[in-house]
Amino acid sequence: MTAFTRRTVVKGALAAAGAAVVIPATATTATAARPHPIPLVRNRLTLPSGIATGDVTTGSGVLWSRASGPGRLVANLLAVDDAGTPLSGGRAFHRVLRGTTATEATDFTSKILAERLPSGTRFDLTLYFEDTDGYAGEPAKGLFSTAPDTASIRRDGGPRRQSFVWSGDTAGQGWGINESIGGMRGYAAMHATRPDFFIHSGDTIYADGPISAQVTEPDGQIWHNLVTEEVSKVAETLNEFRGRHRYNLMDANVRAMYAEVPVIAQWDDHETHNNWYPGEIITDPRYTERRIDVLAARGRQAWQEYQPIAQLSDGSTGFEPARIYRKISRGPQLDIFCLDMRTFKDPNTNGKETDLQSILGQEQADWLIKEVSRSRATWKVISADLPLGLIVPDGANQESLSNADDGAPLGKELEIARVLAAFKRNRVKNIVWLTADVHYCAAHHYSPERAAFRDFDPFWEFVAGPINAGTFGPSGLDHTFGPEVAFFKAGAYANQSPRTGTSQYFGHVDLDEDDVFTVTLRDATGAVLWGKALNPER
Repeated sequence: MTAFTRRTVVKGALAAAGAAVVIPATATTATAARPHPIPLVRNRLTLPSGIATGDVTTGSGVLWSRASGPGRLVANLLAVDDAGTPLSGGRAFHRVLRGTTATEATDFTSKILAERLPSGTRFDLTLYFEDTDGYAGEPAKGLFSTAPDTASIRRDGGPRRQSFVWSGDTAGQGWGINESIGGMRGYAAMHATRPDFFIHSGDTIYADGPISAQVTEPDGQIWHNLVTEEVSKVAETLNEFRGRHRYNLMDANVRAMYAEVPVIAQWDDHETHNNWYPGEIITDPRYTERRIDVLAARGRQAWQEYQPIAQLSDGSTGFEPARIYRKISRGPQLDIFCLDMRTFKDPNTNGKETDLQSILGQEQADWLIKEVSRSRATWKVISADLPLGLIVPDGANQESLSNADDGAPLGKELEIARVLAAFKRNRVKNIVWLTADVHYCAAHHYSPERAAFRDFDPFWEFVAGPINAGTFGPSGLDHTFGPEVAFFKAGAYANQSPRTGTSQYFGHVDLDEDDVFTVTLRDATGAVLWGKALNPER
């Protein structure tokens, strides 16, 4: 029998998903992309899961869609002003890009890596698929903006504001798409803020949570879900994992937001199974395949097919075949560092080992220290799929890095202690941690004055989620790194449904012309619950 390790989880997914690897798009003239006349008897390719963009930087972005059959993805990019009018003169920009052919091997998903784009520019986007005979299919429209760099800031006479939202936990605990209340309304609330991008902090799907047609809530109300065959049971086959992603994209709010707001996607545990770690053999009786590494390889392939993330081997975008942690540069104001706290994780234990245990792994921890330390951006946002100081039990063990012991770092805490100490040693300023995972919202301030481990500089961690799932919390604090709760809000009871929107949460960040980093925590009605303005240290 094949031995399964962290590396075989990664390699298995990549081997299975080889055809999904993004290649730099082929640029052509606008004339070459003119749609062919469509005979009335011809079935046009459609876009059943909408369109999306992702990992948008100062000069690049990933364009994504899924076709109804075999076809080649085509993108039409046009630079426009805020009113949608095409730019003229030296700022005029129009490009047509063609990507790879979508086939059954990728569940008919396809991506285009759009490179060498002008910074600080808004783009009108049209995506469609050409069939095998070259006929253009149904088009879909979208928008995205590249981040400003030094050149565009000089051109525009100063920095432009940036804003973004983050959350996690989509379609969890059996709370799926309820069209009778307007679907996943948390996405509509995030979209209404008109952010420049969205960080999905993990649990993009709930592969281990079946969705039934009806759920009776504690007050007797009936929650009505849309249901597909793939979400009616736990995901074990590749098609079942893919079906989870297809399901979320059935929601009109999700599709509308993804068409206009670039995504920076992370994965956590529920893309595979609750609280999983490499090498685990699960005992969950719902499963016939109980080797986590097999399930994780299938789950990762589906996740990579359905998320608008670059998959290049040269490392130029921060995404390499052996990893999904990466840096997204948003210009001189902001760098985003996306972590992977799942692939290299040591087993869940009580967390009190005297030797270092991994939640990042040596390679990722070294990468994080190096990249954050050499970042010249004013703000360095570390997007983590697990919180730092919250206690997240896994039965008698611990799922996150905290171990419910307020003393000196032990186990996985030792790895984070090394990272925090390196940031202090390298004099890195303006670090903010963001996460979701625990199904409530909170603001935590970490300070060595309150900590058992004191070799670090103070920082903030903000928590926001779920966006469409059951609510839990609040969680207990582990004081090893000196956290203090400045604010929290949780649902009225455990596993409260998203019906009212007041128990679903997301975070919003506004970064203004003076680099003031203003965080607000909001619910799915759009109501602002709490806020904090952080002034940059120079």
